[in-house]
Amino acid sequence: MGNLLKVLTYNELDQGPNFFLDFEHAQPTEAETAVWNQVNAVLEEAQAILAELQSYTGAGQEIREAIQNPSDLQLQEKAWNAVCPLVAKLKRFYEFSLRLENALRSLLEALTSPPYAPTQHLEREQALAKQFAEILHFTLSFDELKMTNPAIQNDFSYYRRTISRNRINNLQLDAESEVNNEMANRMSLFYAEATPMLKTLSNATTKFVSENKTLPIEDTTDCLSTMACVCRVMLETPEYRSRFTNTETLLFCMRVMVGVIILYDHVHPVGAFAKTSKIDMKGCIKVLKDQPSNSTEGLLNALRYTTRHLNDDTTSKQIRALLQ
Repeated sequence: MGNLLKVLTYNELDQGPNFFLDFEHAQPTEAETAVWNQVNAVLEEAQAILAELQSYTGAGQEIREAIQNPSDLQLQEKAWNAVCPLVAKLKRFYEFSLRLENALRSLLEALTSPPYAPTQHLEREQALAKQFAEILHFTLSFDELKMTNPAIQNDFSYYRRTISRNRINNLQLDAESEVNNEMANRMSLFYAEATPMLKTLSNATTKFVSENKTLPIEDTTDCLSTMACVCRVMLETPEYRSRFTNTETLLFCMRVMVGVIILYDHVHPVGAFAKTSKIDMKGCIKVLKDQPSNSTEGLLNALRYTTRHLNDDTTSKQIRALLQ
């Protein structure tokens, strides 16, 4: 294994670090197995969730017809029957976000626990680092799909309006046992976010820091900044990029880098863009801009619109200009 600390002091490309975080083949050691199995049970479902979201077409046509013909009971029923299974799907996505939150918490505990520094953890526990990366990759993939699918908000709004109207008329609908009012309120808050999964992870990371009073906040933020640094170096070092056996790993690495930057920016008191930040934001943005724009525009938008500190006075004009 390479020396991860070399990544952190890495300045010149021709003196690249010896560290390579194996996102493709890392396997859990005996010490990692318990946490790895717990997180793996969640990650096994992630691809199915993404596939369902990708094929989510919504009930736009049925809803439009029902709204345009409010007295036609047949069309009202048709719209309701189209929306209910979709809302059941949305509920499943929301419940998955809660499981993902717990998985992230387990990984943060494992990757920041004494006696090792976060840098040592990432080098020693590559399989857990890979799972952390997979959670971030899923999160950005989910949110990109959600942001480009207005049907999700429209379907859920119609569902809630119909329930409210029927409650006023003292009608109880079967679907309410599936998604009751309390669950609908929580789901509504979740889907109101532009990037709901990212918001879930940001809140979970912030909560993790606030609840672990004995753990210095730097242990968590250093874990995030180190991961960002490792991803950047792997992306900009030809020797490392050539080790990727799958072309998808390049995008995976970029998504992970952006994901940890956003988490760092939400958790660290001054964020990722300040001069004191441990993340080389110029280098990270340059790496993204050096790739084909069709694969990185969504990631650059995530940095523009889902970070907390980009517009702070402490952010240099140069970095702002790079993200224009």
